[in-house]
Amino acid sequence: MIPAQGSGMRSASLGVIPDIALSFTTEHSLEMFRRMCVSRYFDLGLVESVKDRRVTYPVYLSLGQESVAAAISTVVPGHMVFTQHRCHATYLSFGGRPEKLRDELLGLPTGTSGGRAGSNCIQCHEGRVTMFGHHGLIGENVPQAVGAALGSGRPVVCFFGDGAAEEDYVFAAMGFAATHKLPVFFVCEDNNLSILTPIEKRRSWSITDVVRALGIPAVDITDDPWTIAHHAREQANSLPAFLNIYVCRKNWHVGVGSDGPPEWDRFALVKERLRERGLAERSGSLEDETRQAMEKLWAP
Repeated sequence: MIPAQGSGMRSASLGVIPDIALSFTTEHSLEMFRRMCVSRYFDLGLVESVKDRRVTYPVYLSLGQESVAAAISTVVPGHMVFTQHRCHATYLSFGGRPEKLRDELLGLPTGTSGGRAGSNCIQCHEGRVTMFGHHGLIGENVPQAVGAALGSGRPVVCFFGDGAAEEDYVFAAMGFAATHKLPVFFVCEDNNLSILTPIEKRRSWSITDVVRALGIPAVDITDDPWTIAHHAREQANSLPAFLNIYVCRKNWHVGVGSDGPPEWDRFALVKERLRERGLAERSGSLEDETRQAMEKLWAP
């Protein structure tokens, strides 16, 4: 029996390549951190707006999971994007406008879907960004991403969660992508939870092992942004490919509550790595500027 890909494999250091951050330019490292900051402080402003009853939609926060989209978006900026319900960080990291996302969450006609879709169905067709949001059927974005790659020939990055992989059409779509050598970069943001149920309570198999059996290169790593960007660069030129990335959801599946501190705090770990590289002052300035911009964005 294949061992379940659950909490026993999870750690803040899984798959991290020693000193990998040193292979990145200062500007690349700071840009990944800036995108993490935009996502984090946008969602922190959203939390306060929910508490103040300014936002009454159900919200799916990216807090704790910001590094995945921040890193991948710096490597594959021109890919079409298909995403899941927890997609604020994806939209913002790939270049979506924060004010349009805010307006969507406020139910305004100037929002990404005219204020009608809410938090889990974020679209973006502005400038260089082509992003298709979630539509409510878990994992349905995976076959849609594969179909888009087949029909257009354009490269696609598809984000989904560990729960979505348990829907039967997900692996069927990935197998089709492998057979037809379609340019799809599959990314699982694996927070070990399907709402509240951990992986070891749900299944006895590993996503990564199954994907490899389909003939797709697959890697298990933690959410260190330098490690993510390193593997994304390697895989982006040989698609289809798959990254399973262990992340820590900071808040509830839906809503702004919390059941306690996450297993690790990647945002704090990235700040410490930047400090070790002598970038504390520059990263601190970026964080302060972003915090102030998001506070202004969410001001009543």
